[in-house]
Formats: sequence, structure tokens, C-alpha cells
Amino acid sequence: MTTAVLFCHAHPDDETLATGALIARLVADGVRCDLLTATRGEQGEVVPGSSSASQGSAELESVRRAELAAAVAALGLTSQTFLGEPPARADGLAPRRYHDSGMQWIGPGLAGPSDSADEFSFTAAPIEETVADLVAMIEARQPDLVVSYAADGGYGHPDHVRMHEVALAAARSVGVRFAEIVPEPDPADPSVQWFVLDDQLSVVQQALRCHATQLTVDGVEVVHVGGQREPILTSVGLRER
Repeated sequence: MTTAVLFCHAHPDDETLATGALIARLVADGVRCDLLTATRGEQGEVVPGSSSASQGSAELESVRRAELAAAVAALGLTSQTFLGEPPARADGLAPRRYHDSGMQWIGPGLAGPSDSADEFSFTAAPIEETVADLVAMIEARQPDLVVSYAADGGYGHPDHVRMHEVALAAARSVGVRFAEIVPEPDPADPSVQWFVLDDQLSVVQQALRCHATQLTVDGVEVVHVGGQREPILTSVGLRER
């Protein structure tokens, strides 16, 4: 029986966009849910009129931290921790802030590396260090299950891809179950456990509205900063690896 889950995401808002309904349901069922966020999302574009903070600025980092805290409260998460800060920091190392690596669109719905990534970015860090940080988090929180992206990161964002690699390696190194997020049902894959969570829509809408610099909620859709629309996810699958 699963009593504690650690969700591992790359940026503020990913936790709600990809797994908000699942988190809300687990919390309602009495499962302890903790969130690990790799970066502060400072390279995210900003919805016009939502903030005076500009992309890549320290001010936007501060705003996005506040947005994340509000979304965490709306979803009912037990805790949220940034990778590189205790308890998600390997013993004996000073705290480290992993920068948002950024992205650029390389095809319809497909992201790739950005020229804005610097030497302090999440993807530039030695993977052994980031895995050790996440192991420290797992040992501190003692989850039964670690949840993160599939190998493609969902849509190719380099921070998402790296988060998959780090979470899978950390979970395996300490013998904790790992499950990857599956956004669409596949009847041909019996290994996917599918959750229909329409009753959590209002909770997810509330949490999404907290991320006002990144998106707008329009009924049952999310409008991203670039104008792209997508349905609010109230169904999600998990595939254990």
C-alpha cells in the first residue's frame, strides 16, 4: 500500500500541469505527498500584464517561488523542496541553486536545448551530484513511490529529460519504486495504471491560477504564455519502471 509519494518536477507549475489532479486525489485519500522542484523557472516567458518581472531576472525567480508556494497550498502537498537545498542536498555540500536551463521550440510541441543555459544550469550540473541530492531527499522523506517524467520529459524540455534521468537513478539506487507520468491512455500497454480524476478539476483550476506569470485558466483549458491552448489534465497514467 502506498502511503507516501515524492513528486519530482523541473519547474514551478509543472507539478500542477502534469500531476495536479493526481496529487489532489492522493491527498484526499490520505496519502502524504511531497514535491521536489529542480529549478525556480526563471527562464520562463511571462504572461503580459501579469508581473513587472522580466524573463531571466531575479525578480521573476522570486515571483515564481511565491506562485509555487500558493499552488502547493492549493493542492494540499505536505512539503515542497528545491533540489540543492536541505533536505535535498547531499551531506557535506553547501546548498546549491540549480538554474533553469531554458528551452526553445524545435518542432510542433517539441522542445530542445536553449542557448540561454549557463554553467550553473540543472542540465550542466554533474548528474552524480544531482542524483546524490535526490537520494538525500528520498532518505529524508522515505516515500514508497517516486514519480517523475518519462524519458522524453513529456515534450522534450531538457530540464524535464534530466529530471527523469535523475529521479530514476536515485530511486533505483535506494530501492524505492519509480513511476513515470503517462499523459495519454494506451490500451495496448497493460503496465500503465490510469487514473480518471474529473472530480479534482476545481482544485487543479485553483492551483493553476496561482501560476499567473506562466498561464491563464480559461474554463477547462490552459492558455500558455505563447497562446497555445490545452485541456486541463484531469486524467493521468503511471507506469512503474
